[in-house]
Amino acid sequence: MSVSWSLPAARRLGFYGMAAFAGRGLMTDMLRLTAAAAFTDIGLHRLEANIQPGNVTSIALVRRIGFRKEGFSPRYLRIEGVWHDHERWALLRDDG
Repeated sequence: MSVSWSLPAARRLGFYGMAAFAGRGLMTDMLRLTAAAAFTDIGLHRLEANIQPGNVTSIALVRRIGFRKEGFSPRYLRIEGVWHDHERWALLRDDG
Protein backbone atom coordinates (compact mmCIF):
# COMPACT_ATOMS: atom_id res chain seq x y z
CA MET A 1 0.00 0.00 0.00
CA SER A 2 1.30 3.43 -0.84
CA VAL A 3 -0.25 6.87 -0.49
CA SER A 4 0.85 9.87 -2.55
CA TRP A 5 1.16 13.09 -0.55
CA SER A 6 1.06 15.53 -3.51
CA LEU A 7 -2.49 16.89 -3.12
CA PRO A 8 -3.65 19.01 -0.15
CA ALA A 9 -6.65 17.07 1.23
CA ALA A 10 -6.74 14.20 -1.26
CA ARG A 11 -4.43 11.26 -1.83
CA ARG A 12 -3.95 8.64 -4.54
CA LEU A 13 -3.81 5.01 -3.47
CA GLY A 14 -1.64 2.31 -4.94
CA PHE A 15 -2.12 -1.32 -4.00
CA TYR A 16 -1.51 -4.84 -5.20
CA GLY A 17 -2.27 -8.28 -3.85
CA MET A 18 -0.62 -11.66 -4.19
CA ALA A 19 -2.52 -14.52 -5.81
CA ALA A 20 -1.54 -16.91 -3.02
CA PHE A 21 -3.66 -14.87 -0.59
CA ALA A 22 -6.64 -14.17 -2.89
CA GLY A 23 -10.18 -14.75 -1.70
CA ARG A 24 -9.52 -14.17 1.99
CA GLY A 25 -10.81 -10.60 2.19
CA LEU A 26 -7.39 -9.27 3.17
CA MET A 27 -7.37 -6.48 0.57
CA THR A 28 -10.93 -5.48 1.50
CA ASP A 29 -9.96 -5.25 5.17
CA MET A 30 -6.75 -3.37 4.30
CA LEU A 31 -8.56 -0.82 2.16
CA ARG A 32 -11.32 -0.28 4.74
CA LEU A 33 -8.73 0.30 7.47
CA THR A 34 -6.67 2.58 5.22
CA ALA A 35 -9.73 4.68 4.32
CA ALA A 36 -10.79 4.93 7.97
CA ALA A 37 -7.31 6.05 9.02
CA ALA A 38 -7.03 8.48 6.11
CA PHE A 39 -10.32 10.19 6.94
CA THR A 40 -10.25 9.96 10.75
CA ASP A 41 -6.60 10.06 11.79
CA ILE A 42 -5.08 12.09 8.95
CA GLY A 43 -8.14 14.23 8.19
CA LEU A 44 -8.20 13.69 4.44
CA HIS A 45 -11.23 14.67 2.39
CA ARG A 46 -10.76 12.26 -0.52
CA LEU A 47 -8.98 9.10 -1.67
CA GLU A 48 -8.41 8.26 -5.34
CA ALA A 49 -7.48 5.06 -7.15
CA ASN A 50 -6.54 4.95 -10.84
CA ILE A 51 -7.21 1.48 -12.22
CA GLN A 52 -6.79 -0.07 -15.67
CA PRO A 53 -10.26 -0.84 -17.12
CA GLY A 54 -9.50 -4.56 -17.46
CA ASN A 55 -8.49 -4.96 -13.82
CA VAL A 56 -11.85 -6.30 -12.68
CA THR A 57 -10.48 -7.51 -9.33
CA SER A 58 -9.30 -4.04 -8.29
CA ILE A 59 -12.48 -2.42 -9.59
CA ALA A 60 -14.58 -4.87 -7.54
CA LEU A 61 -12.42 -4.11 -4.49
CA VAL A 62 -12.86 -0.33 -4.61
CA ARG A 63 -16.58 -0.73 -5.34
CA ARG A 64 -16.96 -2.90 -2.21
CA ILE A 65 -15.50 -0.08 -0.13
CA GLY A 66 -17.77 2.55 -1.70
CA PHE A 67 -15.52 4.21 -4.28
CA ARG A 68 -17.34 5.73 -7.25
CA LYS A 69 -16.09 5.91 -10.82
CA GLU A 70 -15.43 9.53 -11.73
CA GLY A 71 -13.78 9.36 -15.09
CA PHE A 72 -11.52 7.85 -17.71
CA SER A 73 -7.95 8.92 -18.45
CA PRO A 74 -6.58 7.79 -21.82
CA ARG A 75 -2.87 6.88 -21.83
CA TYR A 76 -2.63 7.78 -18.13
CA LEU A 77 0.37 5.69 -17.10
CA ARG A 78 3.33 4.27 -18.99
CA ILE A 79 4.06 0.68 -17.98
CA GLU A 80 7.02 -1.14 -19.53
CA GLY A 81 7.15 1.39 -22.37
CA VAL A 82 3.44 1.23 -23.23
CA TRP A 83 0.82 3.85 -22.31
CA HIS A 84 -2.23 2.44 -20.54
CA ASP A 85 -5.70 3.91 -20.04
CA HIS A 86 -7.05 4.13 -16.49
CA GLU A 87 -10.37 4.74 -14.79
CA ARG A 88 -10.41 7.22 -11.90
CA TRP A 89 -12.27 6.03 -8.79
CA ALA A 90 -12.77 8.15 -5.65
CA LEU A 91 -14.08 7.89 -2.12
CA LEU A 92 -15.00 11.03 -0.19
CA ARG A 93 -14.95 11.27 3.59
CA ASP A 94 -18.68 12.03 3.70
CA ASP A 95 -19.57 9.12 1.37
CA GLY A 96 -19.52 6.67 4.28
